[in-house]
This record gives sequence, structure tokens and C-alpha cells, in this order.
Amino acid sequence: MRKIGIYGGTFDPIHHGHLILAREALETLELEKVIFVPAAVSPLKESPAACAEVRLSMLRAAVEGETGFTVDDCELLRPPPSYAIDTVEEIRKRESSAEIVYLIGEDNIATLTRWHRVKELQTLVRFVVLERTSFETKHGYEVVHRKIDISATDIRKRVASGRSIRYLVPAMVEEIIRRENLYRENQR
Repeated sequence: MRKIGIYGGTFDPIHHGHLILAREALETLELEKVIFVPAAVSPLKESPAACAEVRLSMLRAAVEGETGFTVDDCELLRPPPSYAIDTVEEIRKRESSAEIVYLIGEDNIATLTRWHRVKELQTLVRFVVLERTSFETKHGYEVVHRKIDISATDIRKRVASGRSIRYLVPAMVEEIIRRENLYRENQR
């Protein structure tokens, strides 16, 4: 059976940690592809600093030419908030013969029980946790582990304080951040 991964998030901004873990999941879990789905507004997180269109352009720039990676803007086309169950149901219509693996960051484990229609969602997907720290988390989900100390929060802080983000994000993403003047101190 074909297996595809869905990797949702705000991607504010997309960074090498996201990409490395997605590649690790693609290879380790033998996925046909990983579909990156940027959220319009996550119901359990702060609103993104960058607008949807810019986050989408950063995401597309980051995965351009990457075999096995695609971007789906379905959550940006629906009214917020963005619910994983709606995304899975929409992608399931197009990918009816595939097993869906839903990739979640380890930081989402604590709030997973509060996700919209989570019990139904758990019957439609297999959750796999992307762990990038060395902290041991207690849960029963399969894990893709790669220690990578990069976070979107840190990247936004670095930009706001005028520090370099080179090597933390793809060059095209850094260019978009600079061109759009994102994450400057006076924006928040």
C-alpha cells in the first residue's frame, strides 16, 4: 500500500529542522511523498507573524526541486481556524488508496488531545512524532528522531535582533525574509 505523509504547521518560517526531519520521515517510513500543509491559523497557537501568502512562498521556495516533497495550500483556502481533520478528509479524497501518516512535532504531543475531532482523526491517520531534541517524551506514537536544535521562534528572534540566520533556513527563504522585511522587532 502507498504511504504518504502530511506535515502541517505554521512554518513561520520553514527551516532546515523541518526539512531534515521531513526527509528522515520520508526515507525511514518509506513514504511516497511528504505533503507540507501551511496552516492559516492554528486553533491552539499564536497567530503567525508572517502572512499566509509569504509563508506559502517561503515553503514553496524551500521544497522546490526536492524529490518527494510537495506543498498543499488547502488550509489557506478555507476559512480559519485550520483543523487537521478537515485537511486529512480533503487529501483522503485525492489519495484514497494511500495510508496517511500524519507527522507532528514533539511540541504538539501535549495538546493532541485538544485537537478538533481527534478521536475521529486517529482512525484516519497514523500519527508519527518528529523529535528534534534529546528530551524523552512519554507517548505511544512511532518516532522519527534527529537531534536538530533549530526553531522558528529562535529564527524570528535572531532576525529581530539583527543576527544571522544563514544555515538555519534555505537561502531562498532567507532572501524572502529579507525582501519582505519579516520578523523585525517593530512588527510585534
